[in-house]
Amino acid sequence: MMHPDVLGWAATVVLIATLVRQMIKQWQSPHPETVSKWLFVGQMTASTLFTIYSALLGSTVFVVTNALLLLTAVIGQVLAWRRRQRTHPTPPG
Repeated sequence: MMHPDVLGWAATVVLIATLVRQMIKQWQSPHPETVSKWLFVGQMTASTLFTIYSALLGSTVFVVTNALLLLTAVIGQVLAWRRRQRTHPTPPG
């Protein structure tokens, strides 16, 4: 019989691949400002709390998954910020 963690790891791979694809699509979008910064803030907060919760429960699959979700949120926020800086530079002074 298959160990339940195999399903968890498979779900992690699918979820992270989907999020990475979405980040690439957003990065390439001519309108990067259409995604709310609050989406990233909420995702970062939830992922941080879920990572801690998963660690307290001792669930390696969910610690890794939630840590990767946090990483994608941070990378997404950085990419969106850099894109906004390039398309709408702040005037000096």
